[in-house]
Parts: sequence; structure tokens; C-alpha cells
Amino acid sequence: MSKRYEKGSTLLTSNKSFGEWGQVFGDEVLATAILDRLLHHCDVVAINGPSYRLKNRLTALENVA
Repeated sequence: MSKRYEKGSTLLTSNKSFGEWGQVFGDEVLATAILDRLLHHCDVVAINGPSYRLKNRLTALENVA
């Protein structure tokens, strides 16, 4: 990531909110430092809605029953 900083595009996806990253890394300070660098010059696209995988799985289970 350090080599790509301000040199090219990077796309990251996560199902965790920024507030949960401290738990993911086990260190709030480390998570803050990582997010500080990742969010500098970025666009955040938050996608909220139902899970298509879960919807398809539930439909498949209903068809079996």
C-alpha cells in the first residue's frame, strides 16, 4: 500500500464499518492510522441493503421444503 500511495487506484471492500476496524485489527490506534492513510484522497461508496446471497439461499431452502 505504501508504494501505491498517490500513484494508482486501489479498491477495497469490507462488510465492517470504520468504527469496527479497531476490533478487526485488535488495536484502535493501529486501525485509526490505517484508516487515516486509506481515507486520504478517497471516495467512500456505502452500499446498504439486503444481501442477495442470503436472499438466494432462503429462496433455495423454501423450494426444497
